[in-house]
Amino acid sequence: MMDEPAAGPLTDGFGRRIDYLRVSVTDRCDLRCSYCLPKDFKGFETPANWLRLDEMARLVGVFVGLGIRKVRLTGGEPLLRRGVADLARDIAAMPGLADLSVSTNGTQLARHAEALRAAGVTRLNISLDTLDAAAFSQITGRDCLDSVLAGLAAARQAGYSPIKLNSVVHAATPEDDVRRLLDYAVEQGFVLRLIEPMPMGECGRGFTHTDLNALGTRLAADAGLVPSLAGSGTGPARYWTTGEGAPVLGVITPMSRHFCAACNRVRLGVDGTLYLCLGQEAQVPLGRLLRSGASDAQLARAILAGIAAKPERHEFVTRPERIVRFMAQTGG
Repeated sequence: MMDEPAAGPLTDGFGRRIDYLRVSVTDRCDLRCSYCLPKDFKGFETPANWLRLDEMARLVGVFVGLGIRKVRLTGGEPLLRRGVADLARDIAAMPGLADLSVSTNGTQLARHAEALRAAGVTRLNISLDTLDAAAFSQITGRDCLDSVLAGLAAARQAGYSPIKLNSVVHAATPEDDVRRLLDYAVEQGFVLRLIEPMPMGECGRGFTHTDLNALGTRLAADAGLVPSLAGSGTGPARYWTTGEGAPVLGVITPMSRHFCAACNRVRLGVDGTLYLCLGQEAQVPLGRLLRSGASDAQLARAILAGIAAKPERHEFVTRPERIVRFMAQTGG
């Protein structure tokens, strides 16, 4: 009988503790955001290659047994996958898990917010790049801003905390749009996070990033916010807070000020591929191993070997052409 790998902190070859797993439950999305997917994209994973939800839960359980403490369900758009609340419930019940969250574009959230909350999801990240309906349609390819705002209202009603708005901001983004988003976040009690676009796939390379550290500093000063003394911990965002210390505004700057030295995460694609870095092609075919009959101990050893080989940093700046897959294919 094979020895089971010992549970404990997952540490990569650069001494970083890996305790955060992002799980793509589908690579499908009902939007076509211009920086994420081409409008005519047809290269989605064949559904037969998707992990079943019980297979996904099994893999997540192996990760949690090895020391993963935070799990985020992503996509594509995760709420398009039937049964995602059941998957959330199974993951939330895993001993040792400290945090379960969901990233969503919000279009389906109004009808799923309560079920996800009951399943054990406590935090939400919701993509929202503008409050201007015409601009929203141009960015996403759909006229559905009202559906997203309804989803945000449902999430607030369901008691999620915190609710973070993720807004991709590039060189051509009107600053007035960002200021309007910040005013909205303050009014609703949300946290606004501004994100530099990454050159993933052909469409991602079509956008020029702008240094969000300068923009964030300017917006924070105008809004009377102060830099967070606590910093961002192991997460990528740098925050500004109210006088009481509540975070209001954050920036995520993978291009102008990367945070690779503090990276604590890996990603699981819908087919079970373990992606070790957004900006590298390093990966482990865990789904293929699982479906070939691998035991949990064998899967754990494959995970440990993958984590040990996690790249030191992305190459978005020096070699952006290397990453041909689109963001939705990796899992957010």
